[in-house]
Amino acid sequence: MKNDDYQALCEALVSIDDAKEMNDFLRDLCTPNEYAAFVERWRVCKLLATEQHSYREIHALTGASLTTIGRVARFLKDENNNGYASVLAKINQK
Repeated sequence: MKNDDYQALCEALVSIDDAKEMNDFLRDLCTPNEYAAFVERWRVCKLLATEQHSYREIHALTGASLTTIGRVARFLKDENNNGYASVLAKINQK
């Protein structure tokens, strides 16, 4: 896939005006399993960000695998993208 394709998708996502429109777009774009994976990762991210739960507690709360929890934690804390942290900060400002 070309970088132009990623850019076009990002532009489509930022053109969305509200949560309902985003939900509709994601449900069209993703399979039910892909959509569920997004929801699961975001829930894990929010729980990790509170720093109040162990991986096992998050697994019990969400059903997410320890591998998924570890991957989300790595991207939340160690990777340079800062995508999770950036969106969490925006949400917490509201």
